[in-house]
Amino acid sequence: MRKVIGIGETVLDIIFKNGQPIGAVPGGSVFNGVISLGRAGVPAAFISEAGNDRVGDHIISFMRENGVNADNVGKFPDSKSPISLAFLDADGNADYLFYKDHPHDQLDFVYPDIQADDIVMFGSFYAVNPVIRPQVMGFLDYARSHGAILYYDVNFRPSHRNDMMKVTPNVLENLEMADIVRGSREDFQVMFRKDDPDRVYNAEISFYCKKFIFTRGAEPVELRADGGLKKSYPVIATDTVSTIGAGDNFNAGFVYGMIKYGIDRGAIERGLSEEQWDNVIHCAQLFSANCCKSISNSIDQEFGQQMKQALNQRNS
Repeated sequence: MRKVIGIGETVLDIIFKNGQPIGAVPGGSVFNGVISLGRAGVPAAFISEAGNDRVGDHIISFMRENGVNADNVGKFPDSKSPISLAFLDADGNADYLFYKDHPHDQLDFVYPDIQADDIVMFGSFYAVNPVIRPQVMGFLDYARSHGAILYYDVNFRPSHRNDMMKVTPNVLENLEMADIVRGSREDFQVMFRKDDPDRVYNAEISFYCKKFIFTRGAEPVELRADGGLKKSYPVIATDTVSTIGAGDNFNAGFVYGMIKYGIDRGAIERGLSEEQWDNVIHCAQLFSANCCKSISNSIDQEFGQQMKQALNQRNS
């Protein structure tokens, strides 16, 4: 089976409701999606760093328990694990405080085996951070030269608003490298002061990448793609406990759908049919809706087993 390789940060998310902590969960934007893919039976690996501390040990164990290869997660002698505080409101939406020393980020890893049609997931500030940019860009080049499909989640937080000028060249390089780009309304408000999917696509994305997904919380998902394809997808109604990881799991479900429905590099280069887009976006929405039912950042084990069985039946 094809495999998925994620590259991104690891953090410990401490989740608060009504001013009190209600849970602590390993997290990170690409990390959350890769954990869900591991639970859904997709061969997955992760490239990152973890703190040389109890939290770092816990995060690496958590990955392995969920079927994710952690061989390329480095630990450096004096490093501490980053912490994120997430404060949930009455609707399950989160405000964040991040405790991370970005100027001291390090990334040292051996390139994993990558075959044609494997999928690489990358995004958030990690994918544009100037400190580790040479290593990230080198890996993306390597993956692309080996025929991998690159899925880029912009995920640009308001906390990095003042970094935008400095990292714009890296954002544009990522858009150019990517086969598929997803971003949220909040990302593009921060980055470009635009919140309309057509304006974002036409002015900022389409020159670099023709396949674009625009998400905006509980409002419909917007697709813009080659051939002038333009479509809206209503969001699946769910009893939301927490929206932490909703976008990350949308990504995971989309990538799962690409594997389930056999969407390879050839299909991407030809341009996906409307039916293919419908299938993968449906998977994306299922993963995202399931994640919102708990504070766990990823799909639950039971749903993961269902997705694993569906994948095995499709491939048998």
